[in-house]
Amino acid sequence: MFDVLTIAALADEFADRLVGGRIQRVLQLDDATIGLEVYAEHQRTILVASADNRNPRLYLSAERLSADPDRVTPLLLLLRKYARGGRVAAVQQPPLERIMRISIAKGFYPDNRRDGATGPTGGEDDEPTIVYSHLIVELMGRRSNVILTDDDGRILDAIKRVTPEMSRVRPILPGRAYVPPPPRAGVLDPRHLTVASLADLLASAPPDEVLADLLVRSLAGFSPQMAREAASRATGAVEARVAAATGPDRVAALAAAIAAVIAPLDTGAWDPCVAVADGQAVAFAATPLAHLTGVEVERFPTMSAAIERWLALAGATAPVAQAQRRAKLIAEIRSARERVEARLRSLEDERARAEAAVRWRTMGELIYAYLSDIAPGQTELVVDGLTIPLDPALSPSDNAQAYFERYRKARAATEHLPELIAAARVERDYLAQLETLAGFAEGIEQIEQVRQEWESYRDRHTRSSGAPRRRAAPKRPDALRTARGDLIYIGRNGRQNELITFELAGPDDTWLHARGLPGAHVVVRWAGPPDDEILSQAAALAAYFSAGRQATTVAVDATARRHVRKMKGAGPGMVTYRHERTLQVRPTAPAELGLA
Repeated sequence: MFDVLTIAALADEFADRLVGGRIQRVLQLDDATIGLEVYAEHQRTILVASADNRNPRLYLSAERLSADPDRVTPLLLLLRKYARGGRVAAVQQPPLERIMRISIAKGFYPDNRRDGATGPTGGEDDEPTIVYSHLIVELMGRRSNVILTDDDGRILDAIKRVTPEMSRVRPILPGRAYVPPPPRAGVLDPRHLTVASLADLLASAPPDEVLADLLVRSLAGFSPQMAREAASRATGAVEARVAAATGPDRVAALAAAIAAVIAPLDTGAWDPCVAVADGQAVAFAATPLAHLTGVEVERFPTMSAAIERWLALAGATAPVAQAQRRAKLIAEIRSARERVEARLRSLEDERARAEAAVRWRTMGELIYAYLSDIAPGQTELVVDGLTIPLDPALSPSDNAQAYFERYRKARAATEHLPELIAAARVERDYLAQLETLAGFAEGIEQIEQVRQEWESYRDRHTRSSGAPRRRAAPKRPDALRTARGDLIYIGRNGRQNELITFELAGPDDTWLHARGLPGAHVVVRWAGPPDDEILSQAAALAAYFSAGRQATTVAVDATARRHVRKMKGAGPGMVTYRHERTLQVRPTAPAELGLA
């Protein structure tokens, strides 16, 4: 819903409310969200910019937000240097892009004794140099980012650093030149669309293609919401096909509808609103959405107010508190995982020493083999380049027995090492999975479910004489439904992984998991014969809800549920499987797949 119209409405709002304002504070609200407290027009407001994969957003908050003072990131430090104490100089939106560029001017003094945040200390000639920096907010789904650049276009830092391994096309790293997202090839500019060019576009498309899908695919900057609105205004039906818009009069009506949808880009006639049905937010938009029926429309004076209302209705009334609680949970799990990894390294070092003990047995055997060649009082035996120290006070036979005894003690001490190492690896992998799923938890309910699982693990691994705490049963996750009626379940924690795999799934349903990565179990309950397209969608979801979410492609294993087994003695959701096939897919969020 953060489409080009929403960004344009925000740009106009920011220009009115922020330009000329002084940035008083810089806040790191969570790992993906920053806030700038701006004092302008005799009032304070906080600009919130988030590149969160689940909920990227940009708006002015009416609430006084707080941040964890212990959370310090490189981007936060740079914003304190270049933004705090500076003024908002300009706000721009590149044409038809979901990008906001906020320019900041700040004075720096020649001797670096003071900056614009605190004022000068020198004489009358001690004038500051105005330095410009630019905060670029890109709201593009999971590729969203918040990037700080200098006035030459060099990246100072970003809230998400993107390495060349993550994206060959567009790395985002300090020191590199900022390059805007590449434009889509072969699309038309809707601002200059003519009836003739629109007719050619419709003629080139299959008559049974959904008209809104064609508009999204063919018009620059056209979001699905904008396309549905244009299709509804032109044909009276949201799901109208291309055939319904063919013919001179119908093409002209569609061209007029498209022009009406994007007209506020020129006129600035914004009318922010939120569509609500049964107390739930359906959508927000910069202009009324006539294609939505059976909803209550709430109108707001600013785009930010509409967005805040939508966030509240969507259960995000306290995003900062939730983010801080999630971050604390992740830190606790990560600390436990690091302790297990240290224990595992110690065990593996001990195993390496045990393997070296085999040499002592070899020494004892060689002493017996050369017993007749050893003279009384001899201090060493050299055989095939191996020097074997001997105790001159012992007989050759006793020297051999001493080496055998050292070997037996070493073997006895490490008899159970293989089992201990295997158990430590399983525990490490379980905590890595729990940490990953905690990072994907959305809303306080999901966070608390992961926390309950973490506390169960912690209770099992700490010495306590008290009775174990009772835990609520795992909540059954909502299913995503395909057009055919297949159900796709995604486990959001270990106990849900077990629930969907071993209780909800039938033996012939398909189970998926990112190969070699911690993440969610995904189950497809088929409504008909297995379908490769639906399987690819489920694999994309398994990749998205895994540690490979930021990768370009992820390998995902799929197998029949009957081939999945619980790991004995392991934490919830830890399984083994066989007879799998592996799919290479792009991680994709449910909304991008159009699954309800």
